[in-house]
Amino acid sequence: MTDEELQLDEKPELNITPLVDVMLVLLAILMVSVPSIAYQENITLPRGSKSQKLSQDSMLEVRVSIDRKIYIRDNVYEFEGFTDNFTLFSAPFDKNMQVFIRADKNLRYDDVIYILKSIKEAGFLRVSLVTSA
Repeated sequence: MTDEELQLDEKPELNITPLVDVMLVLLAILMVSVPSIAYQENITLPRGSKSQKLSQDSMLEVRVSIDRKIYIRDNVYEFEGFTDNFTLFSAPFDKNMQVFIRADKNLRYDDVIYILKSIKEAGFLRVSLVTSA
């Protein structure tokens, strides 16, 4: 066999041990440094007042009892005619005023949604259901 034939028959062996060692060192450095990188996002949060409470004039509270009587401030309304009565009652109020609905937990879901729908139809934009914790 000639020298050329010997060179063609040889299969070169790759020694990847140094490559693996370098990669493991880089991986270890990456794993140690990543948790210490902290990202900071500047967020401006709205300021609130702990001492200022919502005044009675800037909100309406609608209470619905289990016998389907509706109480708003000093007025008592029957469930059946509530939509018309509330529309008349709420005419002088600002429609951006907050309205809170407190309903007895044993009322039917449909009854509470009827009250919510009636208040929304009267033009109020900020209506919330109040729950107890």
